[in-house]
This record gives sequence, structure tokens and C-alpha cells, in this order.
Amino acid sequence: MASGLFDTPSPTDDPRRAASEADRYRALPATVIPAIVLALLSPLALLHPWLVTVPLIGLIAGLIGWRAIASRPDDYTGRPLAIAATVVSGLLLLGGGVWQARVYAAELPQGFERIDYGMLQPLPGDPPYAIPDSARAIDGHDVLLKGYIYPGKQERGIVQFVLVRDQGDCCFGGNPKITDRVLVQLADPRGTVFTPRLCKVAGRFSVRPTGTTALEGGVFYHLENAMLR
Repeated sequence: MASGLFDTPSPTDDPRRAASEADRYRALPATVIPAIVLALLSPLALLHPWLVTVPLIGLIAGLIGWRAIASRPDDYTGRPLAIAATVVSGLLLLGGGVWQARVYAAELPQGFERIDYGMLQPLPGDPPYAIPDSARAIDGHDVLLKGYIYPGKQERGIVQFVLVRDQGDCCFGGNPKITDRVLVQLADPRGTVFTPRLCKVAGRFSVRPTGTTALEGGVFYHLENAMLR
């Protein structure tokens, strides 16, 4: 406290200065910065279904930060940032979810059914080359199957290729199980180009053990008159 005319007052003697110092040193909650970063990355939700988790986590982080600021306003700052991150992540979570649902619905042609490689595998205890009843049940059906193009010598104008279950088999020289192979014959004579990305292929499924030069041992399964979705 000042004791004379020319004494310099202590900073704590001025209530406004003390309040200003208190405001200056309020911190951001630990989740606000990650929430902002995730909000900026949230448009990725439009690219792949799994990436919808980006805005979901951003929304949760933003809400936690917002709640922390609301409950301890003397300790934390950054309320506008927390609100903005929460709102952006929430909107893109909703938009990304709707978009991915529409893409999922549109990829299946009318009259086709979805199948997966799990339906083509032998039952536990059966020989590794056994064809299960679940595969025979869809023989002759129009189906949609997702997989990866097994690389060959041709890069463009590919009209016939082997579709395999995972990238380990197709991209790193692996030898996929015979029940993980599907020989695809495209309906379009112009063919397609090789891509390491996941492919969605629709066609007429058939069970017909056949030899092929692409892989030793041939294939059991075929997709004929096929098209890429």
C-alpha cells in the first residue's frame, strides 16, 4: 500500500490491474487444442466411412473443453474456440455420416446383394480348399464384392483380373488363399487401370474351379459381366 505522495503503488493495490493479471494467466483446457485440430480435419469424413471418427472425436473433445471452461471460468479461457470446434465437428459429423450413408446405398445396383470374403471361406475343421455352402448358395446371383486387384504385368486396359481380400496379398507379393481369390471378367471391353485402392465390383457370381495364369492353383470363384462401382 502507498504510504506517501511519491510512493509507487504496488501492482496488487490496483484491483483492475490484479483482475487483468488473473485474466492473462487463465489457461486453455487440455482438450481444446486437439478439438480445434480435429475440427479442421473433419472434412476427411466425406472421403471414407472410417474417417467419420475424426469429427466424432473432435466433437467429444470440444464438449469436454467447453464444459471445463463453463465449470471453472476463473481457471480456463478459450470458450469461443471450444464452441467453434464443437459446432464445426458436429456439423461435419452429421454431414459426413449422411454422405457416407448415401454413398453406401448408391454403390449397390438394383437387384444385387452384398457379399464379403467371409462367405467364401471353408468352415472350421474343413480343408482349406473346401467350398462352403454359403458360397454355393449365391452361385448365379448378382452380387457386389469389395477387394483389391492382384497386380499383374498389365497396367491399363485390364478386362480380367483376380480380386483378392486384402492389400497384403495384392501389394506385397503374397500368395492369397484360393478362397480369397475371385476371377473378375469386366463387361466393358475398354477395361480398367490398375489401382492399389479398394475396389467395388458388381457382377454375376459363380462357383467354378478354373485354372489361371495369374496365380498358381487357379480360382474357385468368378464374377462375370462385371462392372466397377
